[in-house]
Amino acid sequence: MPTARRRRRLPDEVRTAVVRAMLCLAFTLVGIVVAALSSYADSWLMTPALMAMGLGVFGTMWCLLEILISRQVAAQRMRGPDSASPMAGSRAPGASGPPPAQWSYPPQAQPRTPQPPQPSQPQRPGAAPPPYPGGPAPRQAGATTR
Repeated sequence: MPTARRRRRLPDEVRTAVVRAMLCLAFTLVGIVVAALSSYADSWLMTPALMAMGLGVFGTMWCLLEILISRQVAAQRMRGPDSASPMAGSRAPGASGPPPAQWSYPPQAQPRTPQPPQPSQPQRPGAAPPPYPGGPAPRQAGATTR
């Protein structure tokens, strides 16, 4: 008979996010039931119950996103930096020495110095450059407009 593998325990932040999501879902379901019963009874409680239900749906979606994000963060923490598998970059127990080369970080990038713009066409002596790149050429002396 094959032995069953034990599942790892979820990290604390993931478990608290799941508990928060279940509480929010329970709040939403209570709001749905109260809204349905108060609509059958034509009670004034229908409006607050619908508002509570809307807030509960929003809160439940928020909590579900929190679960997804906290699971991703926990999985990233289990892996090493820049690795795809949980055990990549790990060392054998008791091994000493520098960390693996994949843990080294790149040197800081040097800031780029701005270069002066290069003219696209050679300028004629005495001609003014256009007011902006690709703009209309300046008017010639003595030219008339209609």
